[in-house]
Amino acid sequence: MRELTPARVALGRAGASLPTRALLEFTLDHARARDAVHAAFDADSLLQGLANLGLRAERVSSLAPGRNDYLARPDLGRKLDPDSRQRLARCRDHGSAVAIIVGDGLSPAGVNAHAIGLLRKLLPLLAEDAIDVGHAVVATGARVALGDEIGDVLGARMTVMLIGERPGLSAADSLGVYLTYAPAVGTTDERRNCVSNIHGAGLSYDQAATTIGWLIREGLARELTGVGLKDESGVRAVVRF
Repeated sequence: MRELTPARVALGRAGASLPTRALLEFTLDHARARDAVHAAFDADSLLQGLANLGLRAERVSSLAPGRNDYLARPDLGRKLDPDSRQRLARCRDHGSAVAIIVGDGLSPAGVNAHAIGLLRKLLPLLAEDAIDVGHAVVATGARVALGDEIGDVLGARMTVMLIGERPGLSAADSLGVYLTYAPAVGTTDERRNCVSNIHGAGLSYDQAATTIGWLIREGLARELTGVGLKDESGVRAVVRF
């Protein structure tokens, strides 16, 4: 079991307590998770990475003025600050199918490490399906719902939000991707699809890109995301005779 999972199983015991090694490993992973939450968000490198991939990118911020405010007031991370909203409004493009949003979330470390690598795999798949990607956005102080306002302001049919997932004790740098068709302020979570656990020991970039690309293509074709759109990207076509 220990060889098959990073979860804490079969740790043993020393008297009534954990063995010293297990306790120290737990303490280290807990410290890594805390560090990931408070890591600096490398927005400049992400903007440059998006530009290198051929995407027009804009930097925006939520209403959360700092990291402590972001953690204490989740509601502030769901709304754009007025200046960001005005700048995005000038970028509105009614013709784009998809807006790419990269937000710090609860693990800036995960976004810094994996966002550009994943997009490098995903964008060619979207190009093969002739799916138009409009503006890209790098958002500081972002919660998932911030993508709804961003997509609405940009006029995108669907948002694809890459965001740092809440760090756990087995993965401090995990990336999640949320897809929302017809984004609008007030969208609820059952109308989203999520592909999560993207990191070195989790879902690979190739696997994640294949699933996300399928969900985007099918979501645009069916005009929905969420509970009505199940991931069938791994289902082989049935041969009929």
